[in-house]
Parts: sequence; structure tokens; C-alpha cells
Amino acid sequence: MLDIQFIRENPDEVKKGISSKNINPNLVDKLLKLDETRKSLILEIENLRSQRNKIAKEGKASIEGKKIKDELKTKEPELEKIEKEYKKTLFEIPNLPKDDVKIGKNDTENEILRKWGEPKKFDFPIKDHLVLGEKLGIIDTERASKVSGARFAYLKADAALLEFALLSFAMETLVKVGFIPVIPPVLIKKEMMSGMGYLEHGGEEDMYILDKDNMILIGTSEQSIGPMHANEVLDVKKPIRYAGFSSCFRREAGSYGKDTKGIIRVHQFDKVEMFSFIHPDKSEEEHEFLLNLEEKLLQSLEIPYQVVKMCSGDLGTTAARKYDLEGWIPSQNKYRELTSTSTVTDFQARRLNIKFREKGQIKFVHMLNGTAFAMGRTIVAIIENNQQKDGSIVVPEVLRKWFGKDKIAHS
Repeated sequence: MLDIQFIRENPDEVKKGISSKNINPNLVDKLLKLDETRKSLILEIENLRSQRNKIAKEGKASIEGKKIKDELKTKEPELEKIEKEYKKTLFEIPNLPKDDVKIGKNDTENEILRKWGEPKKFDFPIKDHLVLGEKLGIIDTERASKVSGARFAYLKADAALLEFALLSFAMETLVKVGFIPVIPPVLIKKEMMSGMGYLEHGGEEDMYILDKDNMILIGTSEQSIGPMHANEVLDVKKPIRYAGFSSCFRREAGSYGKDTKGIIRVHQFDKVEMFSFIHPDKSEEEHEFLLNLEEKLLQSLEIPYQVVKMCSGDLGTTAARKYDLEGWIPSQNKYRELTSTSTVTDFQARRLNIKFREKGQIKFVHMLNGTAFAMGRTIVAIIENNQQKDGSIVVPEVLRKWFGKDKIAHS
């Protein structure tokens, strides 16, 4: 969440920032009105309690004392109601875009910063990953549909081994530069998901929520790594970095008809996610560091890609800046998102109460996230970009020491 004092002092700046994210700026006026009412009620209640205590000290029962008691019975529930509405409204105000983020309405106005690699030219008809995967016996969506329904898949044999090779490669790379490997819970409390800032503005629509248990299945590892340090004071003289591996779950609400075949857009997938808790002074540098790592990983796989910087209207609630790395998918003749990295500044830290101590002061840390590999989509890119005329797939050289061979072919 944003600092309420900042909102009080800069309402026009906040309105401009949230408007650029397509959020109604009247939300700021509503919050400030609730804030004033709240402050006024707190003052009234404090005065009444002070008077009540004074009367009690004197040991006198009086009409005035009864009157104060009755007033408190009215005012305290009123404050409780206002506090609830105030917090809800404050949580609905998204993070503000960084100054260098382009103002734009939606993804059509995103900026392509650079490209790496040349899309391969094939001298034979290109097949998509599902056709190739089914013929090789490594992707099975038909049986997954029988067992679980649409948008599920079995990764079998060499596809499963390919995921394990990607995991080993990612972890080896990240551990070398100071990331702590972690396998996080995939179910988290609803209040922790709220603390991460994913429940406002329709966020729940894309989640699997277990109301009976007040739990939510994570859509990305960052959602359970961020709350690890809730209500803690950290030492961020050095960055605290985690590399999380987990299964992730998304309803894909609103994506009817999109990528219904194959494993690009599924309800369950695995990811290696990078997450940093950092001193605010190092926040900008860390974002570039995460982006650089993502690029190096895709370059190692020799997947052509482009770096896209999100405009304000395509930023989520929490992000102040976000980059997508879109890999080339030959069967679609276009780039598709493979990884992304976002800085959320102190937005999530304020909600989760994650701080650090500096020169006698307690301040909020900055938090950043980035995808190393979204397994399904990375496997799609590998299969399609490395397909051969005979239907086999060349395995990227960097993965071969874990995969054990240089080609996926018919047995």
C-alpha cells in the first residue's frame, strides 16, 4: 500500500498515477474523506476515555460518567466500521508507476526495448509444440483432459526430464550469484495473499480459493515467498534473494478461446521464481540485475526474444515497473511472454510490515520479483525453435549435462 501521509500531501500526484493504471481517481477523495472521519473519531474517543478515566479516579459515579459510557458505546463501533472501510479503500489504491514508465492504456502501447537472436528460418512445414509433443509421446493433453478437464497436461518421459534439466540449470545459475533455493508452500492464507496485493481489482477471479480453509492456491512462487518475512525487521546490508520452485495454479479467467490447445495457457504449471528483499537505495540496480539474469538464461537456451517494457495501463496493482521477455514461437510466428520481472518498491512491504533498521530508524524494505523459467512456456519455446525435419527436437547444449542426451526423438 502507499504511505497515507504521502497520499495526504500529494493527492493530485496519486490521482494522476492511479488514473494512468485505469483506476478511478475518485478513490483518493474517498480515502481522504474516510481518513478525516477516522482521525476525528479517534480524537473524540480518546477525549471521552480520558474523561471517563478521570471520573473513575475520583471514585465518583455520576450522570456525566454514564453519558460518556453511552457515547463510547456509539462511537467505538462507528470507528471500527470506518477503520474497516478506510483500510479496504487504502488497499484498493495501486502502486504508482515509476517516472520512467510510459503512460498508456493497455498492452498495445507497451515499448519494445530490444531484441536478441534471429528467428530461425525452417525449410520444412513448421509444427506446433503439441503436434510434436504428441508424436514423440512426451505431452499428453487428451488423458489430462479425461482426468482433470481442459487446460491440463501430462509432461511425460523426455518432456519431464527437460523440466528437471531446466530446474537444475536455473538453480545452479542462481545459487552462484547468491540466491537461496526454496520450495515454498503452494497454499497460503487469504490475508497473506491480500498482503501481497493480489486480491483487489478482480484479482480473486483468477485464483483457486478454498473458502472452507481460508486458503488460496498460489499463482506464482512470489506469492508465498514475499510473506515469509511478514512482521519482521531484516538486515538488508546485503540483498536477501530467494529462488523458489513450485507448482502454480490459475483459473485463466477471461481467457476463453485463447491457447486452448497445448501447454502455453494451462491451469497448473511449474516455475522457478526469483525474489529479492533489498535496501531502497539498491532497488533500481536490483531490477536491472534480475532483468539481466533473465536475459542470460534465455540466451543460454538460444531462444530469440524481445524485451518489452509495460506501459502504465498494463501494470498490475503492485508493480511500479515491469519488463516482459517474450520468446519467439515459430508456429504462431510471433513473440510470446516467457518471463517477467517487476519492482513493487515498498508497496508490499508496507502491507506485510517488512522493515529494516538504519541509523536508529525503522524503514520499509523494497521487494522485487522475476521469473527464471516458467517451465511450460519455456519447453514450448525449446521444442518449437529446435524442431527438426524428422520430428525430433535438438536439446539446448547448456541442458545436456542434466538431460543426458542431445536430442529428443522417437524411441
